Amino acid sequence: MTELKNELIHHSAADLAAKLAAREVSAVEVTQAHLDRIADVDGQVNAFLHVNSEEALAVAAEVDAARAAGGEELHALAGVPIAVKDLIVTIGQPTTAGSKILEGWHSPYDATVVKKLRAAKMPILGKTNLDEFAMGSSTEHSAFGPTRNPWDLERIPGGSGGGSAAAVAAFEAPLALGTDTGGSIRQPGAVTGTVGMKPTYGAVSRYGAIAMASSLDQIGPVSRTVLDSALLQEVIGGHDPFDSTSLTDPFNNLVAAARLGNVAGTKIGIIKELHGEGYQAGVENRFNESLQLLKDAGAEIVEVSCPNLKYALGAYYLIMPSEVSSNLAKFDGVRFGLRVLPKDGPMTIERVMGATRAAGFGDEVKRRIILGTYALSAGYYDAYYGSAQKVRTLIQRDFDAAFAQADVLISPTAPTTAFKLGEKLDDPLAMYLNDVATIPANLAGIPGLSLPGGLADEDGLPVGIQLLAPAREDARLYRVGAVLESVLEEKWGGPMLAQAPVLGSASTTAGGSN
Repeated sequence: MTELKNELIHHSAADLAAKLAAREVSAVEVTQAHLDRIADVDGQVNAFLHVNSEEALAVAAEVDAARAAGGEELHALAGVPIAVKDLIVTIGQPTTAGSKILEGWHSPYDATVVKKLRAAKMPILGKTNLDEFAMGSSTEHSAFGPTRNPWDLERIPGGSGGGSAAAVAAFEAPLALGTDTGGSIRQPGAVTGTVGMKPTYGAVSRYGAIAMASSLDQIGPVSRTVLDSALLQEVIGGHDPFDSTSLTDPFNNLVAAARLGNVAGTKIGIIKELHGEGYQAGVENRFNESLQLLKDAGAEIVEVSCPNLKYALGAYYLIMPSEVSSNLAKFDGVRFGLRVLPKDGPMTIERVMGATRAAGFGDEVKRRIILGTYALSAGYYDAYYGSAQKVRTLIQRDFDAAFAQADVLISPTAPTTAFKLGEKLDDPLAMYLNDVATIPANLAGIPGLSLPGGLADEDGLPVGIQLLAPAREDARLYRVGAVLESVLEEKWGGPMLAQAPVLGSASTTAGGSN
């Protein structure tokens, strides 16, 4: 039985779906194997804030009963378990956003993506850790302790969605949902050796995702293969009348694109401004090797320039905090969540609000609220927020020009591999620089995919390769990504996670550090 459980947790979601459909294994066995894995290793990894064992097993049992009875047409991923970032509301489980201000809070409704998971009968394993309100690049800003990278438990798993990425990398879940505001799916994917996809803005409903920066946020898949991400995006995507920014365009060709995996005649543009100086040597080496492998597979490599990307980080850190200061105004100690009463003096709404926010928000959240409030204040709006929005338009035009020259753009996902826990915690600017390559896609609303690109020479840690496509062309990323994944696995002798020194073989559990 132990051998079967170890085998099950190492299968891709697509392989599990095939085995479940053929009734080679039951959904209860698959779900229990992952719950056992969580029990075995999550004490070291801290990927989960809440484990949903009873409900997950009940859903799995429903799937098995439906398959045994026949007659009911089940979704392809029915019975395949999944984890959900704890920024996405769920009935029956707490939703904390990684913050003390929402500790123990239960939502009265499901996010649209959660409704779709339930409709597909995918057992929800639990809620994953994150930087508080998705503000961070390392998952060290969670009020419930940092998540650790399964490759080296002394290193960060990226952020803000480090919990989802670490859960998938540690074989605690075959799939997870994340949210990406400036790289929070892709950057964790890069440093944990997983696949992270930020769909086109509006391709997946944001209804029920606790808003950080509404014009930038996007829910997307976390997985171990490109095909698995395509399968999951087709489940959660589609128009939602509850989300005013939801696109009506159908995105139903994603799995077919991932299975096709062809780059012959495809023009792939190297973004001049997103590699080279400032990037770790091992990251550059793996990036250059990926370019050669794509060229060998039949792609044409061209160089493109997006000159305004050098302003992207500055523009983002004005637009994002401004929207944060507006979105987090609802946490006032009155309507829901934590309420802290002043110890003395008059009991006014303003003083209750001040005491609640002082106790409930962490330092990074307070920093961004203050910055955003300043940027939106009278006399500074045009100079800061208004100017940043103009830069955003210039970046969008840069991408339009680049996509006139190339079908897909490519860059490293992050400038370095995973850094050590605490290394950048006291230097916010150094932390923000981790998102320099991922932020532009959010500003432009275009899709971005990160996939494992190999291991850096200096430290043996994962490197991510990022692919970008025009808005609504998510399928291009899956088509090109599947080819790059295949040739890289051939070069590295299999999936990169099989080489993880902490995870080891199927019989090894995560623990200790390198």
